[in-house]
Amino acid sequence: MSKAPNVLLISTDQQRGDCIGPEGRGVRTPNLDKIGRNGVRFSKCITPHPMCQAARASILTGKLPYSHGVRDNGRDMDLSLADQGLGGLFSNAGYDTYFIGKAHLSSQQTFEPTGRPECYKSAGDFGPEWRGSYMGFDDVQLMLRPHHHTQWYPAPEALHYEYWLDQGGKGEDRWTRAKDRLQPDTAHFQTWRSGLEAPWHSSPWIGDRTVDMIRNKGDKPLMAWVSFPDPHPPFLSPEPWCDMYDRDEVTIARHPTLDLEARPWWHRVFVEDRAKPIKQGAEHNAGGVDWGQKGDLNEVALRDLTRIYFGMISSVDYEIGRILQALEETGELEHTYVIFISDHGEWLGDHGLLLKGPMLYDGLLRVPCLIQGPDIPKDRVINDPVGTIDVLATATDLAGIASPDTHGKSWRPLWDGTENRDFALAEYEVDALRSAVDMDLMTVRSGRYRMSMDLKTDTGELYDMQDDPDEMVNRFDDPDFAAIRREHHDMIRSRPNDMIPVSPRVGWH
Repeated sequence: MSKAPNVLLISTDQQRGDCIGPEGRGVRTPNLDKIGRNGVRFSKCITPHPMCQAARASILTGKLPYSHGVRDNGRDMDLSLADQGLGGLFSNAGYDTYFIGKAHLSSQQTFEPTGRPECYKSAGDFGPEWRGSYMGFDDVQLMLRPHHHTQWYPAPEALHYEYWLDQGGKGEDRWTRAKDRLQPDTAHFQTWRSGLEAPWHSSPWIGDRTVDMIRNKGDKPLMAWVSFPDPHPPFLSPEPWCDMYDRDEVTIARHPTLDLEARPWWHRVFVEDRAKPIKQGAEHNAGGVDWGQKGDLNEVALRDLTRIYFGMISSVDYEIGRILQALEETGELEHTYVIFISDHGEWLGDHGLLLKGPMLYDGLLRVPCLIQGPDIPKDRVINDPVGTIDVLATATDLAGIASPDTHGKSWRPLWDGTENRDFALAEYEVDALRSAVDMDLMTVRSGRYRMSMDLKTDTGELYDMQDDPDEMVNRFDDPDFAAIRREHHDMIRSRPNDMIPVSPRVGWH
């Protein structure tokens, strides 16, 4: 390649791995499908952590959570580690680096001001003209409140999206209208057809800024992380996206009934803790609604949740189409590696669950993963287990940039046919202050199995994903699976011995 390539990382928030077109569930994502046809799709890509902040810290650094310190939401990473991450490495290599959208690389709802722009109590120190640098990225346009389970606060408690939304002093009105439930209403409190016009929602805002970035690109190559906050709950979408899928056409969870008797002990403890009354005044419980509750997952409610969730994904896909078109029209597409991932998945009714937590079912653990670009083979599906933790190693390898050793590895040898992968890892220090239980929850996804175990109690779950793809029968204590359990325990223990102390808890989210 005669010139340095661009690298464009596009991510969503809480998008299941089965919620793209090729997975056959009926989600319409023509532009993501195009990336897959023009490149490689990884069918078994997992998140290293099921919570936003920890997962994103791993994408940024290429390290597992116990080695960057962000073992859960509400814990802030040492900034020196961020400087060695994606933005810092590419910036130091002469790239123009950008971050657009939801970062959640620092805690938002904190006990005290942290001095970071994403902290509600510190955002006012930065102001509307601030554009970075942040977490190694030289130019940033961020969101302070990317989801509608939070209240609206006027400037200066704002970042770029909130200042934009507040044009004409109507930010609060627009934020409130987004929560207006258009008629006919849905059958679940966590999802609705939004009354705010589509152009004011976050996905078009991110799409517009990404297209502008591409059209105004200078002579230097660019590296950008473009981060859409959808389809994270609460699940809301404006017209026309909220009506893109009929209630009766969507494929809902096949097993939407709680089955706690067949599961490890922590499933029940977590579910029962979530059933307790909310703590009044909590920042993420706007309007006095406990947005952490699953509510009644009857079939009608589940169909409404699923169709709006699908609509949110299709809305993001439309913006990705605009981004790809801008790259093509500017002649940059042939010089650009485009990577698409999500930070983690969503239960969406599986096993009677909604949202996320320490039950690493496939809907939560597995995420979509696609890449296209120069010299990448077309229309290839790779079934080896990989993780989003590999993004940094892959991006630097493709760009020819030296990077420090990380837990991730480049995907190039997989499509070159010179390497195979046996497993990918995830880890989660479950904190009773947030999640009712204290656990060292380690997870491994191999080609055929998924095993999660609590190292504190030596309890766990093991599923044969080939014969039991819905994870109905826990084989962890089955004598016939003892050798497989030992093998997967060895995979977990193969993790490098480079853990660092957990970062201090500075807040909840």
